[in-house]
Amino acid sequence: MVFTPPEWVAKLPPIPDHIPIADFVLDERYGRAPLGYSRDPFTCGLTGKTYSALDVVERVDFLSRALANEFDWAPNRGTEWDKVIGVFSLNTIDTLPLAWAVHRLGGLVSPANAAYSVAELTYQLRDAKATSLFTCLPLLKTALEAAAQAGIPRRRVYLLRLPPQIAGDAQPAEFTTVAQLVDRGRSLPRVEKLQWAAGEGSRRTAFLCYSSGTSGLPKGVMISHRNVIANTLQITAFEKDYRDSLRPPGVQSDVTEIALGLLPQSHIYALVVMCHAGPYRGDQVIVLPKFEIESFLAAVQDYRISSLFVVPPIIIAMLRNKKLLEKYNLSSVRSLFSGAAPLGEETARELQEFNPSMIIRQGYGLTETATVVTSTHPTDVLFGSSGVLLPGVEARLVDPEGNEITTLDTPGELIVRSPSVTLGYLHNEKATRETFDKDWMRTGDEIAIRLSPSGNQHVFVVDRIKELIKVKSSSNVLQGHQVAPAELEAHLLTHPFVADCAVIAIPDESAGEVPKAIVSKSSAAGDDDAATIRAIQKHVEDHKARHKWLKGGVRFIDAVPKSPSGKILRRLLRDQEKEARRKAGAKI
Repeated sequence: MVFTPPEWVAKLPPIPDHIPIADFVLDERYGRAPLGYSRDPFTCGLTGKTYSALDVVERVDFLSRALANEFDWAPNRGTEWDKVIGVFSLNTIDTLPLAWAVHRLGGLVSPANAAYSVAELTYQLRDAKATSLFTCLPLLKTALEAAAQAGIPRRRVYLLRLPPQIAGDAQPAEFTTVAQLVDRGRSLPRVEKLQWAAGEGSRRTAFLCYSSGTSGLPKGVMISHRNVIANTLQITAFEKDYRDSLRPPGVQSDVTEIALGLLPQSHIYALVVMCHAGPYRGDQVIVLPKFEIESFLAAVQDYRISSLFVVPPIIIAMLRNKKLLEKYNLSSVRSLFSGAAPLGEETARELQEFNPSMIIRQGYGLTETATVVTSTHPTDVLFGSSGVLLPGVEARLVDPEGNEITTLDTPGELIVRSPSVTLGYLHNEKATRETFDKDWMRTGDEIAIRLSPSGNQHVFVVDRIKELIKVKSSSNVLQGHQVAPAELEAHLLTHPFVADCAVIAIPDESAGEVPKAIVSKSSAAGDDDAATIRAIQKHVEDHKARHKWLKGGVRFIDAVPKSPSGKILRRLLRDQEKEARRKAGAKI
């Protein structure tokens, strides 16, 4: 059975496939909000430094000239694989103009996680065959070591400027900055226009983003120009009716938003939703280099941010600091959108109780779908749900044997077809064959489709299939239960003693696997750890079925390890548990 978006979801308009992303985002002929009426696309939330939409068009032009001169690139010579740059930086207001300048030259951008070690960054630079690296001052030491190991000369390392609050005032003169490249480009001749035939945008890789999944080395996901353009149009079409409803009577221009740009620009969520769909619709993105709760709240207050794009750990931090939140004027916020990791129903309800006027939404997507597959429509909110399918998306569910699931509320692996599904993995044909089948993509996520009170088919993400805890039945070893860590984590977060948590599987002789909670205690927890552990376990036992009880115990930790996008690093926690069992003499 193929599931499709509800009938009321707007249809997807034609997707241009003969232009680079830069033309689509910056040229009014392709449907973007009029440049003269758009808000400033990117504004620094710490300093207020900003560029208008017309300024960005000019800067991209000048920067493309400078890059063509610096690297001897020509738009219609060679392929994107001859023009690969790496970007290893905290968020800046110049990161996307840099990417668009590279795209205008027919090149490719490989953004790297700002939390990477030297070894991790080296692997990505080598795998992508990057010939230059753009970084920022706080990450320069790591960047230089990785560049050297990847064969990138020191003269091909460039700096993106950060606010002095983050980078300080001193900038080493040895390294050319993006701002200096823009200035150089002013006096250089314009570059020729890319001459692409129909279909070229579908075949050309624009971004090479690395997705680690749950095992193995990170895989380079080849994201085409058309993939990003398609998802931008999908998001725009899906939300247009609601945004139009906000327009005051007599106003002809489109409604624009002021959005939070805090999530890492290297992550597909921020890269597409905020950094492409936002500017295309004429929105302003308030860029923050990293999460710090007071600078985050100050930016919301000072810039009158209306749309918060966050991940569950930020929501948890907000709920654990309610008194601090009350010190700031957050009345401008109309909606909060959570993604990158599941947001539990309990957490969403707690946030709604704190701020009843805010629309709390959730979406689902992957790097391999670049990015959004489902989203909560502002008029059809269902807590715990990741919303409905976007325009142009089709979905199927299959059981572990590969049989098609045709009934509602029956979990299975989600398989999707969408114009935003990417080209596959670089240098990994085996993984590509296993994940991509013609137009369909296996997500590796177990989901269920349930009807909302309004009768719409909503997608509920259970968890990654590889993360599910398989607990054998005590009465019949041939039967068993699957426990979703995300469900237990969402429930644990409602206990006052829990500031943050993760749930993992540990081996058990009779049950095969049982859940264990890794907990960061809140200030409400006392000094009696044994009593705290018992209270946490009882919280689960009072509300969950027996096979979901924390029979693996509870371990306390200072901070739950997470990626910059908010995903729990369960593999690291499992490795820690395995090592602890080994030292204790237990069977691994």
